[in-house]
Amino acid sequence: MIADTQISQTHIREAEALIRPYIRRTPVLRIDMTDFGRAPLPVALKLECLQHSGSFKARGAFTNLIGRPVPPAGVVAASGGNHGAAVAYAANRLGVPATIFVPSVTSPAKADRIRSYGAKLVIGGERYADALSASEIFVKETGALSIHAYDQAETLIGQGTLGLEIEQDLPEIDTLMVAVGGGGLIGGIAAWFTGLKRIIAVEPEGSPTLHMALDAGRPVDAPADGIAADSLAPKRVGALMFPFAQSYVDRSILVSDNEIKQAQVLLWDTIRIVAEPGGATAFAALLSGKYTPAPGEKVCVLICGANTTAVRFD
Repeated sequence: MIADTQISQTHIREAEALIRPYIRRTPVLRIDMTDFGRAPLPVALKLECLQHSGSFKARGAFTNLIGRPVPPAGVVAASGGNHGAAVAYAANRLGVPATIFVPSVTSPAKADRIRSYGAKLVIGGERYADALSASEIFVKETGALSIHAYDQAETLIGQGTLGLEIEQDLPEIDTLMVAVGGGGLIGGIAAWFTGLKRIIAVEPEGSPTLHMALDAGRPVDAPADGIAADSLAPKRVGALMFPFAQSYVDRSILVSDNEIKQAQVLLWDTIRIVAEPGGATAFAALLSGKYTPAPGEKVCVLICGANTTAVRFD
């Protein structure tokens, strides 16, 4: 097990080598915002929505399962959906029993995906915090290994491998735009870049978790509402990621549900990319003009999840 203070580039490199056989190197799509009816702006989209289990969460899940001893009771996770799907997928690949607690707001697409990987799915209340409490009781009763969605060193390190991959794929970028829920993704990415790139956090107006924490100077309870509540609405950001966010995140931008919906629709209509609400949130900030790059600024937007039933094929 990795000590909480040991979240560094060295640990991220080591984790990347361990999990590389189990994760996809996701592609980069280079677009121009004129395709979306906006002013000319070349943009790189990192399509982590094409990762195993439908989101970046597979990176943290494999880092936990490979890097920590797993008891006979297997693993347990609380999740809005994507983390649960990732843990279920990783457990299935590694032959480990998995129990996933989700809140009732979890989308049917995510619940179905969790079950498809052979995990036991348990509804643990109305919100993520309720599911987390239920999972903690389960750990005490069974001795299963708990894999936290964002406030666990191995989780941050695993998500940080995405920062490493982006740097290898796009060394020229100035700015990386990242959606935020509990902060495991942006915390891991910030731990990798340590200020060498401008990192912009993007959150829904209904769940401004990091936004409020940065204003308060510490993690605080925040509202948990909106279209992306199943992936971007924990009670508060993680304690482990917060120092990295304070030091290396340039700013937090809030977008509305309508702006997120528009980003989802245009990603599909224009370039045939399926993104769930949380997966489209960072792009919504660029599309809406909430973030306006400086002339010549090289921007990468992370499309981080695709677990949705919005697209139907007849």
